[in-house]
Amino acid sequence: MSDTLEVTERSRLRRLHERGHFDRETINAILDAQPMCSVGYIMDGKPHVTPTMQWREGNHVYWHGSSASRALRNSNGADVCLSVAILDGMVLARSGMHHSLNTRSVTLFGKAFKVEDPQEKLEKLGNFVNSLYPGRYETLRPDHAQDLKATMVLGMEIAEGSAKVRTGAPGDEEADYALPIWAGVIPVHMQVGEPIPDPRNLDGVDIPDHVTNFRIG
Repeated sequence: MSDTLEVTERSRLRRLHERGHFDRETINAILDAQPMCSVGYIMDGKPHVTPTMQWREGNHVYWHGSSASRALRNSNGADVCLSVAILDGMVLARSGMHHSLNTRSVTLFGKAFKVEDPQEKLEKLGNFVNSLYPGRYETLRPDHAQDLKATMVLGMEIAEGSAKVRTGAPGDEEADYALPIWAGVIPVHMQVGEPIPDPRNLDGVDIPDHVTNFRIG
């Protein structure tokens, strides 16, 4: 397996080529840092975009949803587009044209496949939970048969796509640096707050480490 994705007509950047990244290390790091994603489908000839959560296992990315979802049911074997994005900063320049964002994003293209085998689906869902909260799945009550029936897991090989990354200060036109206008970056971070316990927790149930140590981004 190559350390970089092949640059295709769909995945290449038309502008600002220096922000494009096709190496798996960059792509995987962004996928692993941001569980929220948007998946684009075509149904009845029209585009549909659905927000959901994704997780990566090796060279594949997975997402899940309701088995009743028309988008998911129609996507097995169909072309889909999956995208994640992380906002790192607001970039203020000396002209409106050069205002920007510091971001990390990944857009992937491919054919979705449905995880059919019940045991494999169970393992994937366990991996999903543990990717966010290491060790939690093993502490939960076992999934009921109805839980698995109501949930669909889809996957896609990470074979076509690209990352796009912007960092650093604004890029103004040279003459504009002489203007008395403040410019710079306002950093933006996802913040994890203090856990809020369910009021129906049983007395004496301790908060687990995967909650107190939770990090994202």
